[in-house]
Amino acid sequence: MNALLPGQRQDARMAQITKLAVMAVGGQGGGVLTNWIETLARAQSYDVQATSVAGVAQRTGATIYYIEMTPKTAQQPIFALAPSAGDVDILIAAEMMEVGRAVLRGFVTPDRTTLIGSTHRALAVSEKTVPGDGIANADEVRAAAEIAAQRLILADMEALAVAQGSVISATLFGALAASQTLPFPRDAFENAIRSSGKGVKASLRAFAAGFDAATHGEAMLEAPQKSTPHITGPKDKLAEWQNLTGRIERLPKPVQAMALAGLRKVVDFQDGPYGAAYLDRLDAINASDSDAFDWHLSIEAAKYIANAMAYDDIIRVADIKTRGPRFDRIRGEMGAASGQVMQLTEYFHPRAEEIAGLIPASLGKRFEANPKVMARLDRWFGKGRRLRTDSLPAFVLLHVLGGLKSYRLKTHRHAVEMTHLDTWLDRALAPLNDDYTLSVELIKCRRLIKGYSDTHARGLTKFDTVMNAADLLKGRDDAAQWIARLREAALQDPEGKALSGALETVRSFA
Repeated sequence: MNALLPGQRQDARMAQITKLAVMAVGGQGGGVLTNWIETLARAQSYDVQATSVAGVAQRTGATIYYIEMTPKTAQQPIFALAPSAGDVDILIAAEMMEVGRAVLRGFVTPDRTTLIGSTHRALAVSEKTVPGDGIANADEVRAAAEIAAQRLILADMEALAVAQGSVISATLFGALAASQTLPFPRDAFENAIRSSGKGVKASLRAFAAGFDAATHGEAMLEAPQKSTPHITGPKDKLAEWQNLTGRIERLPKPVQAMALAGLRKVVDFQDGPYGAAYLDRLDAINASDSDAFDWHLSIEAAKYIANAMAYDDIIRVADIKTRGPRFDRIRGEMGAASGQVMQLTEYFHPRAEEIAGLIPASLGKRFEANPKVMARLDRWFGKGRRLRTDSLPAFVLLHVLGGLKSYRLKTHRHAVEMTHLDTWLDRALAPLNDDYTLSVELIKCRRLIKGYSDTHARGLTKFDTVMNAADLLKGRDDAAQWIARLREAALQDPEGKALSGALETVRSFA
């Protein structure tokens, strides 16, 4: 669409200019996709111009690549440098929220725009900083896109690309070819990929996957089968695992799936005997539950007791950061070839509490009660440190720390966590005979505690606030509903402003 002044006639050549915008964040190959489109157009005797407007790092904004093209003539065309609202023929969005941004900015209009997007999510900073589930509703974005676009093509282009060992730019390019919005044959698109000379085979496979998804719909593609984790290890450990899973099979059917997930988590965190202790706690709660309540209490307990027992300490963080599959995943995400050297820097900022927690229980307790000792620990360890885990010294340091599982149960942190776990369960189960639903909601409050260092401390404060509110609500028929409201308010923002407001409401009628 080209804006005209009253009485002005549109130049027919302007109507022949195809305007295409690509919205992509770092690492999604927006520049590569733009280069392919530019190469394609030039090979088909088109004049073409490509520009880009860089966004902000860390997912607060995408880079917008803008391409204008028109059949080559004797006259040199004049192209615009950036897209305008209501004046885009093809919009390619490399992530679902970028689909939403494109609609909000007016780049997508029902009279002309073909919108090609990926349904996967690369979370924005605003979504990650919310203590609870801050992920934006993709269904609402899809609904808006269906209204705003003349034609809509959506599929999980990221998953399709990864399955072919490539990146999302190739699948989006395939979807563009299948859309037939550009008057070029499929082999011309493929030749543009071949001309780049980099990762051609994988890119062509991903191109074909994107082409098929746009042609036949994502639902027509064969979905990857989820495999059941294969457990391997020494015979005695495998026998121990079989005994533990045998105990789960004796639990009520509705509880078994969550209990098995919880068991895997705590055994991975520590060992088989620790998994047996998890099942002992779960058995005690299961004995107080019944089929009349659909075992809701036991199901929630299976989830949150496992989370409480597999707390994040320095040992666990070091263990996770030195596991082989993690390095493989990062190499895959970075697109590093087998012969390439990858430098990986880890950032650590432990508080004095984390250091005291690593000390044997009795000594760590004395340290934590002594302000002078804690101040000294903070001076020694409180500065942020960057460790290059692709180097031997840093890797060995973390690997040794991660291997201290047998020592973990003797630490001050473990003693504190187990005391907190027992206290939480006692308080949550106290109203069980009178108010089953309230006990379920109090069990769910363990969701507020997560992470380590400052994140853990903030969550613990919110947890205590909500649990203490149960005393204010004692005897009320709607106590369970209010605990649920307080918990959800606590998950809305890191500062706890929503929780403070909800708590004032409770105090007003308590």
